[in-house]
Amino acid sequence: MDIHAHRLLILDFGSQYTQLIARKVRELGVYCEILPWDMPVDELVAFAPRGVILSGGPESTTLADAPRIPDAVLQMKVPMLGICYGMQSMAAQLGGQVGAEQEREFGHAEVRVGEGSTLLGGLTDHIDANRLDVWMSHGDRVQAAPPGFQVVASTEHVPIIAIEDAERRWFGIQFHPEVTHTRQGLEILRRFSMEVCGCEALWTADGIIDDQIRRVREQVGDAEVLLGLSGGVDSSVVAALLHEAIGDQLTCVFVDTGLLRYQEGDQVMRTFAQHMGVKVIRVNAAEKYFAALDGVDDPETKRKIIGGLFVEIFEQEAAKLRDVQFLAQGTIYPDVIESAGARTGKAHVIKSHHNVGGLPEHMKLSLVEPLRELFKDEVRRLGNALGLPHEMIHRHPFPGPGLGVRVLGAVSADVVSVLQKADHIFIQELRASGWYERTSQAFAVFLPVKSVGVVGDARAYEPVIALRAVETIDFMTAGWAELPYSLLGKVSLRIVNEVRGVSRVVYDITGKPPATIEWE
Repeated sequence: MDIHAHRLLILDFGSQYTQLIARKVRELGVYCEILPWDMPVDELVAFAPRGVILSGGPESTTLADAPRIPDAVLQMKVPMLGICYGMQSMAAQLGGQVGAEQEREFGHAEVRVGEGSTLLGGLTDHIDANRLDVWMSHGDRVQAAPPGFQVVASTEHVPIIAIEDAERRWFGIQFHPEVTHTRQGLEILRRFSMEVCGCEALWTADGIIDDQIRRVREQVGDAEVLLGLSGGVDSSVVAALLHEAIGDQLTCVFVDTGLLRYQEGDQVMRTFAQHMGVKVIRVNAAEKYFAALDGVDDPETKRKIIGGLFVEIFEQEAAKLRDVQFLAQGTIYPDVIESAGARTGKAHVIKSHHNVGGLPEHMKLSLVEPLRELFKDEVRRLGNALGLPHEMIHRHPFPGPGLGVRVLGAVSADVVSVLQKADHIFIQELRASGWYERTSQAFAVFLPVKSVGVVGDARAYEPVIALRAVETIDFMTAGWAELPYSLLGKVSLRIVNEVRGVSRVVYDITGKPPATIEWE
C-alpha cells in the first residue's frame, strides 16, 4: 500500500510548534508534510491530503493582512483541525467572530468538555470526567462560533475553547495538543488522524524502507548513482538504503579530509566497504587540506576552503566514473523546511551551513534524496532497521567542515592530532559513564592560547583544550550539560596525562543563546 496515499497536510502559519505537530503525527505512524499557508494553490491541490491541520501562528486575524486559509483548502471537503491561530482563522473566515484580548493566555489551563464532542469526548485527566489539562499560548480569542459549529469546550474564564462542525468534520481547538503539557494531546491527534481522516499507521521504518526502495528503483532504473559519503548519520543511512535498493549501481566517494574524528576514516571503510560490500572510493586528501588551510584563522574563510576543496576533489573522482547520471544526497526534512524559510527572506544567516552545499551546475546530475521526507529521529530508526552499527547512527552531530571549525585559529596536522586524541578521550569517558546518551552533543575544542603547567618536575607552556556538552531537543536552543565533577575530573586528568601538548582543560558552561553550540 502506498504510504503517501494516507497523508495529512499541515498548513503552517508560522508557529514555533509546527514541526512538533508533524513529529507527533508521525509518531502515530501517519505520514504528513508541512506546507506554508501561502503555497501556490496548484501545489496545495495536487497534494491531495486526507485531512488538513492548521497550525498556530504569531499573527492576529484581526489585522487586514493576516495570513488566511486558502479558499482551495476550504474547498477540498476533507476533515480540518485548526490549532490556536488555525482555529481563529477558521472562525474569522467562516462567519464567526474573533477579538483581541488585553491579556495573553500562556501556560496551563483546565478545559471542561461538553457533551457529544467527537474529538474530545471521553477524555479526562481528572477523577471527575470531561476535564483536560492543556497548554495555552494565545492573545486573540474566538468570541462567536461560525454557523454550523457547536461550542464543545470552555475554561473558567474563556467560554469558547473548542468548536466542531460534525457534518463537515471541521474542528477548532484553542490549546496546543502537540506539546507534552497537554496530557491527552497525542490521543487528540490520533483521533483526528485515524478516526476522523481514516489514515492508517503505515509510516514505520520497514514501511518507509520498502517505499523508498521502490521509489529509488523507479527513479534510477539501470543508471549509476554517486554518493559523497561523509560517515555522518544522514549519508551513512543513504548509503545503506541505496545499497539495499540498487546494489552495485551505487558508488560512494569518501573524501578523508584529515579533519574527521579519531580513526573515523578507517571505521567508515570497515562498516561500508568491508562489512556491507558497498563500493567506496577513499580519497586520502589530508595533505591537500592542511596545505590549503595553512595560516588561515578566519572561521568563514576556513569553511569556504574546506567546502570548495571537497567539491573540487569530489568532481575529480566523479569524472573518472562512466555513466553516472544521479547524485545522491542526505537531505532531510528540516533542511527542506529551513531552505523554504530562507527563500522567503525571513531567516537570518548566523554562519555558513555546516554541510557542503551543492556541486557545480556543469556536472548535470539528477538528484536522489531518499531522506528528504524524514526527521532526524526517523533517519536513525531507518539506520537501525538497515543494520548499521548503533554507535554510528546514534552518535552526536558533527559539522561538515569537521575539526577545521573545532580548532580555533590556524589548522595544522599536529594540532588536529592533539584535538582528535583529546576528543576521543572525552567521548570514551562519556560512553563509559552513561552520559553520552544523556547529552545531545559533546566535543573538545582546541584553543589557540597557551597556559603554564607542571608536568613532572618540569614547567610546561602548552595549549588549552575546552570541553563542550549540551542538552537540547531541537538544537535551536540548548543548555550546557551539568556533567558530574568526578567525570570532568577524570577526563581532564586523562587528557593532560595522555595527550602530549596540552597543559590545561576547561569546561564551557554557556547556553545557546547567547552562544552557538559550536565555537566557530
